[in-house]
Amino acid sequence: MSQHKLVRCTLQEHAQAILDILNEAILTSTALYDYQPRSLASMESWFATKSQGNFPVIGLEDSAGMLLAFGSFGRFRAWPAYKYTVEHSVYVHQDHRGKGLGKRVMQALIAAARESDVHAMVGGIDASNTASVVLHEHLGFQHVGTLPQVGFKFGRWLDLAFYQLLLDTPIRPIDG
Repeated sequence: MSQHKLVRCTLQEHAQAILDILNEAILTSTALYDYQPRSLASMESWFATKSQGNFPVIGLEDSAGMLLAFGSFGRFRAWPAYKYTVEHSVYVHQDHRGKGLGKRVMQALIAAARESDVHAMVGGIDASNTASVVLHEHLGFQHVGTLPQVGFKFGRWLDLAFYQLLLDTPIRPIDG
């Protein structure tokens, strides 16, 4: 039995740990196309946006309460017809990658998306991020396109690949 537990992350309990995971990824990888680390103050608006949109922030903690991984989803695009589509992201602490933690968080995000009547989950993944591509494909996501050379970081052009999972929800979608 795993010593890890899924939790709903909060600003008060998890902002610093989420920030640490994000900033490490910003500084060392192309998982995020940001250049500069984010501030703790930025987490307030990030969590407020998640709360206002009723979007989950799901974490995975060890038995001591340390956040090992987290994921979330949010609005895909601002126009009303996209209301059944979300864009998600998942990040794992640098010391805990390759242990299946991202998969557990993604499975929880997929379940939350179904509960929220989401129809399509979209992930924008740096095309060179093999681990994330394999994770998404393992969970049934399909590659639906790549935008070549849309990012530039670490002195090179980056290709952004899109992966999509179609869900069987909502049962009765409506216009408007």
